[in-house]
Amino acid sequence: MLAENKIHSFQVEQHHRKKHQPDNKTLRGLCITGRLKEAVGLLCRRSSSSGSHLESDTYSLILQECIDRREYTKGKRLHAHMVVAGFAPNKFLKVKLLILYALSGDLRTGWILFRGLGKSKSLVSRNAMISGCVKKGLEQEGLLLYYEMRYCGVVPDQYTFSSVFRACSALASLEHGMRAHAVVVKTRHKSNIRVNGALVDMYFKCSSVSDGGRAFDQFLDRNVVTWTSLMSGYGYHGRVSEVLRCFEKMKEEGCRPNSVTFLVVLTACSHGGLVEEGREHFESMKRDYGIRPEGQHYAAMVDILGRAGRLREAYEFVLKSPCKKHAPVWGSLLGACRNHGNVELLELAATRYFELDPTNGGNYVVVANGYASCGMLDAASKFRRRMENAGVKKDPGFSQIELQGQVHKFMRNDTSHRLSRKIHEKVQEMASLFMDVDYYDPDDLDNSCPL
Repeated sequence: MLAENKIHSFQVEQHHRKKHQPDNKTLRGLCITGRLKEAVGLLCRRSSSSGSHLESDTYSLILQECIDRREYTKGKRLHAHMVVAGFAPNKFLKVKLLILYALSGDLRTGWILFRGLGKSKSLVSRNAMISGCVKKGLEQEGLLLYYEMRYCGVVPDQYTFSSVFRACSALASLEHGMRAHAVVVKTRHKSNIRVNGALVDMYFKCSSVSDGGRAFDQFLDRNVVTWTSLMSGYGYHGRVSEVLRCFEKMKEEGCRPNSVTFLVVLTACSHGGLVEEGREHFESMKRDYGIRPEGQHYAAMVDILGRAGRLREAYEFVLKSPCKKHAPVWGSLLGACRNHGNVELLELAATRYFELDPTNGGNYVVVANGYASCGMLDAASKFRRRMENAGVKKDPGFSQIELQGQVHKFMRNDTSHRLSRKIHEKVQEMASLFMDVDYYDPDDLDNSCPL
């Protein structure tokens, strides 16, 4: 009798545990109906023993939802649950985990997962790491992974080339970009819109304007992405008339501009000093295309007015805009006030700009340089001290040069380059020569913080 009671109690306990444990059907249902937070929360609240009741497909579905919705923290919680539950992910789940960590910027974990794939590295896993490196600013590592892929005989796809061209653009590496372009032609990806947009951008960023134009002319399928890339390239090199000409031609071909296209056009108008044209394009966005201007468009319009010296009009435009709580809008006004020496508006813009984004180290530098340019050295020093006391640091700027297919990167106070000593000696030698022929005057130095 006692034994029967124990068996019955055990069966009741097991039934109760099963009843309250999330099953595959429940979790899948939550994901399909968009209730990702509930699915992950329900799963992670249960004991580790519940992991044995879940299938790989269920984990895969939840993980994919985390990736698609950019809920990377939830995806990492799911991974932690898998580890605690003793669940061994299969090859496909490992790739999804790799994608999750690469997209989230956690390349350290991404590398561990990538190396763990061994010889079973697929095109998808390689693309995830290349894209992750490029987004993280590790363009050279991304290119090395691309060449490793080619060495292993893996054929790149449109996602590979898109990342590779972005890397070449950031590095201004024309040689690597042209090599990748040749592979695009061989692998018949030259009609892919994603690739074409990145290709045009690469040529312009590498200062090969003619090649960028020729590449665009060869496209059979032109859409808003490729047109915008072309206009952005011309704008990058200050060719305002070319930007506006392409914009009109794009509309003539029946291609409808988007918000990014208008941002490129407004920026071109700003650089060209075309106030009325810029205002017309700004108003045309909503009037003719139903596109609601965003913070960047308002900032560009402020820049247009500011460059023309119409500072009071720019200030009133900001106050009336729905984006007056958008820091870059005030940043545009601040830059204009600095350039024209308007101390009164500069202080107003600086105060608002800093209040909206006080943790951004770059903002301290912008405000301090604005004060310095207007001769307000005490205020500039105050902001620099404020930045130091707050422990806020700005990422240092850098320059780079490509020589014989290799990109060399230089940062301020950086001596990590293998030829650093010789380079500094040569710079000192050149500086001495400039001083001897009056090319260098210490009095010409301003009081700005180096960017």
